[in-house]
Amino acid sequence: MNKIVCTSLFIFLSISSKIAAQYIPKGISQSDVSKANQWVNQTYKSLSQDEKLGQLFIVALYTNKGEDYINQVRNIVTRDKIGGLILMQDDAAREISLVNEFQQKSKVPLMIGMDAEWGLYQRIAAAHKFPWAMTLGAIQDKNLIYQMSSKIAEDCKRMGINWDFAPVVDVNTNPNNPIIGNRSFGSEVDNVISSALAYSNGLQDNNILAAIKHFPGHGDTSTDSHLDLPVVPHQLERLNAVELAPFKALMTKGIGGVMVAHLYVPTLESGKGIPASVSKNIITGLLKEKLGYKGLIITDALNMGAVANKYKPGELDALAFKAGNDIMLFSQGVSEGKKLIQKAIDNGEVPQSRVEESVKKILLTKYYLGLDKYNSKNSENINNDLNNDSHKLLVQNLYSNALTLLKDEQKLLPIAGKQVYYVPLEEAPYQTFANQLGSNIILKKADEISTIPANSIVIAGLHKDNATAYKPYKISGESKKILADLTKNQKVILNVFGSAYALKDIDISKISTVLVSYENNDDSMIATANALLGKTKIQGRLPVLVNDQLKAGMGLDLNPATASETKVNSTIFTTSKQ
Repeated sequence: MNKIVCTSLFIFLSISSKIAAQYIPKGISQSDVSKANQWVNQTYKSLSQDEKLGQLFIVALYTNKGEDYINQVRNIVTRDKIGGLILMQDDAAREISLVNEFQQKSKVPLMIGMDAEWGLYQRIAAAHKFPWAMTLGAIQDKNLIYQMSSKIAEDCKRMGINWDFAPVVDVNTNPNNPIIGNRSFGSEVDNVISSALAYSNGLQDNNILAAIKHFPGHGDTSTDSHLDLPVVPHQLERLNAVELAPFKALMTKGIGGVMVAHLYVPTLESGKGIPASVSKNIITGLLKEKLGYKGLIITDALNMGAVANKYKPGELDALAFKAGNDIMLFSQGVSEGKKLIQKAIDNGEVPQSRVEESVKKILLTKYYLGLDKYNSKNSENINNDLNNDSHKLLVQNLYSNALTLLKDEQKLLPIAGKQVYYVPLEEAPYQTFANQLGSNIILKKADEISTIPANSIVIAGLHKDNATAYKPYKISGESKKILADLTKNQKVILNVFGSAYALKDIDISKISTVLVSYENNDDSMIATANALLGKTKIQGRLPVLVNDQLKAGMGLDLNPATASETKVNSTIFTTSKQ
């Protein structure tokens, strides 16, 4: 670690230790700060040691695992006096009811968190799905991302959620990354920073805590940390320039939380196979001391295979706390962890001041989030409140602004008033798109393309499964052959309803027009059809490096126009630093 300390970049960034990154609501007065500190000190003094240790733990609450499981959580809340819950699948009304119950039983109100990167839909199927981060990375007006996360904050408040474990600030430089991919804003550091800042501000300006993740950077990995321990092999210069860069840029912006990944980074941790999440060198030495981060530091979920398979319940929690984490997320052994932390204190391995530091940070954040008291939530009409026209309009606007036109050599767009054929390919639904295009569109199945008259305009839609952010992006050999056949006699508009990485090994040299819609769902299909018909502007930019021909920042502007008047601006866009 001595070499790291000596690098000029880290020395320069150590000045950030003078900047309070702890979350503080906007417009707060010095009097409010004094009241907050007074509440924190009084509350801390009122807690027993066991209650103080309990504040360090967040456990998972599922509503789809049966009443026996819920009773186990109920017992942990009352017996171990934990600091918070992370809401998982799936029943919003039941979750509200249980949170109300557990809050009433807690001496200090619980911090309620959720992974809601693309909205509460990530855990609650009845909620409305917002776009994945990769889609957002294509949007040039970052204020739209702010609007989205503000809406997510509204939904969180409705549920009694205080902390959205988002955004992901990993720079996805590896197309084969099995766990980040669509969850990243892209492969360009500046775009990740500006997108993530807008997302974080939308949450925190509305009093929902953000958490940038997964420190020190999960973007260039080929292993899923839910299953095993990924390795990030890069040297310090590369880590500073890419993996660490978004965290360093955002830590000075008042973002309340940093989530630490289960990654092995040999350059930052000399101990063989030690994950970042339990590395004192990385969490205390780098994140807290060298980068000066003052906010809450939370582990990634401790039930993930990268770490859970290697330790007994509680051992991992104790190691994580010793390393410098404030909160152990998704603990699999709260009571055992508390005993081992207390044992470490008794043995002089960890000073009591570490408990005081973390617990007071937790309490201060709770106060600023309004958790000095708890007001029960009403579960009536919750599903409609999480999924209505206000969501739909915002989401369709987001997809519309993300649409990225990579080429239109024969000026085939817009298609309004033209006779167009449509050939849906790949495995996912497409009917919403077909319906929205209207009656001038003639649908042809893949085995019917020989019946399309020569020199026709043909939309080939690559509809990829949108069920999760982790679905493979690759296009089948059959679809590639159909595309090649179409280009022999037709004017082809290739529309990718999936990751831009789908174009990685597709020859588009003979295809006139290529449009990326990023996702395949009703909202994205409606937004795409409207753009193709010339009703809305196309202005997105590619957020990732796909291959040597398709580089990040590429995209054409297509203004709304009649069939006879279309303006195209081929200026290449590169995101600027924010």
